[in-house]
Amino acid sequence: MKNTLSWKKVFYYNQRAVSIWWKLYPQVFLSDAAYQITSIFISYTTIWFSANIIGELAEGREKNRLLSLVLILLISNFILGILNAVCRHWQEITKNSAYEKLDSFYNEKILSMDFASIEDPHTQDLFAQIKQNENWAEWGICKILPLFGTVIKTVIGIFAAVALSWQAFLLPVPEYADTLIWMNHPIFNLFMLLLLFGAVFLSPIIRNHAGEYWSKYAEHARFGNRAFGFFGYMGYERKRAFDIRIYQQNKICRDEMKKNDMFGVNAPIAKTAKGRMGILQGISDAVSRCFTGCIYLFVCLKAWAGAFGIGNVTQYISAITMLYDNIASILLLIGQMKNNAAFLQITFEFLDIPNQMYQGSLTVEKRNDCNYEIEFCNVSFRYPGAEEYALKEVNLKFRIGEKLAVVGENGSGKTTFIKLLCRLYDPTEGEILLNGINIKKYNYLEYLSIFSVVFQDFKLLSLPLGQNVAVNINYSKEKITDSLKKAGLEERICQMKEGLETYLSKEFSENGIEISGGEAQKIAIARALNKDAAFLILDEPTASLDALAEYEIYTKFHEIAGDRTAIYISHRLSSCRFCDEIIVFDRGKICQQGTHNDLLANPQGKYYTLWNTQAQYYKKNNQNPLLTI
Repeated sequence: MKNTLSWKKVFYYNQRAVSIWWKLYPQVFLSDAAYQITSIFISYTTIWFSANIIGELAEGREKNRLLSLVLILLISNFILGILNAVCRHWQEITKNSAYEKLDSFYNEKILSMDFASIEDPHTQDLFAQIKQNENWAEWGICKILPLFGTVIKTVIGIFAAVALSWQAFLLPVPEYADTLIWMNHPIFNLFMLLLLFGAVFLSPIIRNHAGEYWSKYAEHARFGNRAFGFFGYMGYERKRAFDIRIYQQNKICRDEMKKNDMFGVNAPIAKTAKGRMGILQGISDAVSRCFTGCIYLFVCLKAWAGAFGIGNVTQYISAITMLYDNIASILLLIGQMKNNAAFLQITFEFLDIPNQMYQGSLTVEKRNDCNYEIEFCNVSFRYPGAEEYALKEVNLKFRIGEKLAVVGENGSGKTTFIKLLCRLYDPTEGEILLNGINIKKYNYLEYLSIFSVVFQDFKLLSLPLGQNVAVNINYSKEKITDSLKKAGLEERICQMKEGLETYLSKEFSENGIEISGGEAQKIAIARALNKDAAFLILDEPTASLDALAEYEIYTKFHEIAGDRTAIYISHRLSSCRFCDEIIVFDRGKICQQGTHNDLLANPQGKYYTLWNTQAQYYKKNNQNPLLTI
């Protein structure tokens, strides 16, 4: 990643990132500031009191004054230490909370996106890059928090260091120090200041140049991190356990991790660290050490000449060294901001993805009789970036309470048809009407509320059974139980000791249960039934069920769906026998439409071909195609 951003962009991105944190969780800045301030006070009070104690021991040796200085130092350090510990604890808590807020911030962005944007590979790649950058070295928005702490520490530290060190330059060498009287000359003091600022600027500039290699290898690091995250943790995934052991996939995973190793001694960033990057950092450290040596020489010579006492040597050396460190930190900070801006650019590209879908404002009428009618009017659709149409000139009207089956080969347009119906996408051409009004005009979330969908790749939560079905903490036990019974889980519920409070995994409860794929699918069906939506859509709803369980679901389907309009997507054509009408898709178009018997009566039709293709495998074994197709 080559950072070619202008400084205007650099400061804009960092300022915007700060504003995001401030809106998300301002306490993280307050706690960090409190921690840094108390830390600085501890450091500089210790320097001042230590210098005075050493000076008193070397010169006056007044017992009472020594005792007072020691007691004040102990008491101040005790109080500041407690405050610092409290602030550090506060800082740790707020930082952890802040990172949780950031995760929620990303989730809200994703959930508010158009579904088309979420499915876009570029969007997914951007978000993957953001998470990899954060996991690698906290680049991006996460980097702002340590940078802010550095700003507070260095700015206050500079003022404190100047307050403790300015006298080192202004206190004159006495006249009796003949050989060192030249140290009083303004040119000498100017030379020392130039040396200070020269070292201050040179060392960070060199180190910043070395730090640019981190962004240079960012792309490689992200890929290495991604490979490590995938191959390194496959052994923990229960679903992969059989394949890993039977085929010993751990070997090829280990080889892939070695091939994409970002963390080993032979990784590109490691080789660079041992070469140019390491040399530059070494030169930066050498400049810093040389300057420290010059400061020791300068302060010790002035003290030896009698400009100030031995106690002040500790104060001035420590203060000037800290002044140098803090000014250098400011310059390093600017360099880190520039390097981090390249990562922030990726973050803001993701956050700035616009929503194209019109959200609508019309209220969807709430009808207890489910009297909704949907019509596809010459609808065509092409996925973003695709050349061919996924759907072409679809015209269809759903009769209220109708049980509709959607069948066809893979890639024929069935799932795309459902995505348009649920308005996950808008048609490229034509329009979809709800009760005669274009669905784009309805409030988007209200329109979604009239659909219950069981997707083929549905997900359940590691929460109690009742909460999974209700999708809510509070629910009616009678209603949830009724939905589960309709889905065919009555017997299984009776076996659960904790009933609806049974957790569906052991992740959050030792008493949780592991359910089969078929049971999970029935729970997903119960969840759809419990929503009481006007339209019930089942995308391969019985894919994980055996033939008998599938037959049970379909034979009482009319009872399950009630007066709702139900739409099935199925590869097992036996399910179509229970539907009022069957829609056959082929290459994005509706090629046939009718009842099972009507369609089967047409030997030239697509449905006839699909039916007999499936049925022939079971007829040979004298099996019942109604149960097994």
